[in-house]
Amino acid sequence: MIANIIEDFNLKASALWTLTTMVQIGFITGSLVFALLTIADRFSPSKVFFISSVLGAVVNAGILWDGNTLTSLMIFRFLTGLFLAGIYPVGMKIASDYYKDGLGKALGFLVAALVLGTALPHLLKDLTSDLPWKYVIITITILSLVGGTAIVLLIPNGPYRKKGNKIKRNDLRKIFKSRELRVAASGYFGHMWELYTFWVFVPLIISAFIQKTPQLEFNISLWSFIVIASGALGCVAAGFLSKVLGVKRTAFLFLSLSLLCCLISPFLLETPSSLLFIFFMLFWGFTVAGDSPLFSSLVANNAAAEFKGTAITLVTSIGFGITIISIELIGSIAKTFDLKYILLALSIGPLISIVIYLIDANKEANR
Repeated sequence: MIANIIEDFNLKASALWTLTTMVQIGFITGSLVFALLTIADRFSPSKVFFISSVLGAVVNAGILWDGNTLTSLMIFRFLTGLFLAGIYPVGMKIASDYYKDGLGKALGFLVAALVLGTALPHLLKDLTSDLPWKYVIITITILSLVGGTAIVLLIPNGPYRKKGNKIKRNDLRKIFKSRELRVAASGYFGHMWELYTFWVFVPLIISAFIQKTPQLEFNISLWSFIVIASGALGCVAAGFLSKVLGVKRTAFLFLSLSLLCCLISPFLLETPSSLLFIFFMLFWGFTVAGDSPLFSSLVANNAAAEFKGTAITLVTSIGFGITIISIELIGSIAKTFDLKYILLALSIGPLISIVIYLIDANKEANR
């Protein structure tokens, strides 16, 4: 869809990365504001979610304006990200207020919905291929309004909610005082290095495979949706598996599997077998998102109750900051190097996180 926007407004191809990262920058800015003002802890999360959904829908609709320039589009994308900070982390805060046990499973369904929402524009593009891209924007805007309204009307404050106060300077240090929270946060950061960059590159990966096997008639939009949406199944599956293996072990298992996908991608993206290629992409999409709700669950469970929402928002904010570095770095080297080798760079984040986890586990075993 971003490619269609770039074409209609006569923008340079490099605007693809700019407009993508502006959402991330807006989200980071909003997350920091929400965290420092402890908005999700001081006010009703459902009302915060509703207000953010409405404002997010309004600025998202701004993209429909025919007079847009690159600057105005960047502003609208930034504001969209800003208000998303009141939706995604706050949604996890709402879930944590309802579930003391089994939070990983609950967040599995919540993040699965997020993954489907991320994949949805690709499906809408396929379904509305004969219609202007603006119909996709209109549909997403309406869904944002409906979702926010449903939350505020149907989801009151949870039984485990503990109202917080304004955050003080020392409170920020308290949030990261927990060793378990730091390990969980490091896992989330490594996961985020890979996740969004992989999602951005999915259509390009499929397109590159089609170019090498021209006899195939892949629908890029449809298969991009399917690959990204497979992450929703990964989130749900990881949530159920965490009840058996434990949240931390399951989270790092999925992170290890997605790391493996990064490392073997140069070989499997060259396979002449379309069936093997599809299976590999679906498995990568399944594992790359599956650990997300579990790391968020670990952060929530190891944060002080009165700062739970702030901890989730702050860690999420840093995670999205990492996505900007990843997207921009890998997007810039994509102009020079073969795609199959570029994807190896996605392994950096998961690898560092797994090393931190193993070092911590070894220290814990020796105590």
